[in-house]
Amino acid sequence: MFNVEKMTAKDFPFASQLSNTMNWNATIEDFELATTLEPEGCFVLLDGSKRVGIATTVSFGKVGWFGNLVVREDFRKKGAGVFLTRHALEYLRSKYAETIGLYAYDHLIEFYSGLGFKKDEDFSVLKGKPVSLAEIEPLERIQEPILPSVIAFDTQCFGADRSKLLNPMFNGKQNLCYVSSDYSGIRGYIGSSVYERMATVGPLVCAPAVAASAKSLLGNVLNKLGGFDVFICIQRKEIALLSLLFSAGFREDFRVSRMFLGSSLPPKCIYLPESLERG
Repeated sequence: MFNVEKMTAKDFPFASQLSNTMNWNATIEDFELATTLEPEGCFVLLDGSKRVGIATTVSFGKVGWFGNLVVREDFRKKGAGVFLTRHALEYLRSKYAETIGLYAYDHLIEFYSGLGFKKDEDFSVLKGKPVSLAEIEPLERIQEPILPSVIAFDTQCFGADRSKLLNPMFNGKQNLCYVSSDYSGIRGYIGSSVYERMATVGPLVCAPAVAASAKSLLGNVLNKLGGFDVFICIQRKEIALLSLLFSAGFREDFRVSRMFLGSSLPPKCIYLPESLERG
């Protein structure tokens, strides 16, 4: 019989090992971050006393995000995934989420549709070692004095306050985070989490009316990540940014679809997510 427990530090090795059966390159540190952001919202599925699955969530007030879902192969198609997913969704509803988002691999779209999710946008996950681009206009790095303004801009575009996710990124000394602004205020911003020789780029939030700023923001980050293995998730409809990324040496690794339970988030911005797990 299945039951669900809150994920704790003793579960991190299992969570990492199980996730990596899906080739996710997940580390114990990834689950430390997940449980730091949402201590009550990361779960382990048990069959009796045996760990058989994991799921993570993060809540941003009225918006919740459903992240890693992995069930041991020998427990798939036996109700384990549905049981664990419903538990996670109930948790997000208990945190007053009116909209719940996720990124689904193609083969899981039918699974999530059966739980009430509706497909929204198609995304490509790219990877590469970026080459230097043509000269890009230098932009201001995000630092303490402008943090509140950037968070407010993100909240307006995303539809919920993501400060608990973004503030640690902006304050990470190794990370690359830039803002584009003019006399009227902030036009867009980008964040990138940088590790030893690997980096993830996102979020990128920029009003469509100033799409040129999105290219400058992306170019400023990529020009500092030469030699790194870089991963980016991007909306497939953003043709100009995709062209820039392909010219910088990126190639598509796989595709996902963004799906929502409840109302979709309003499409107010050019958008690269922070990650598949956290929106």
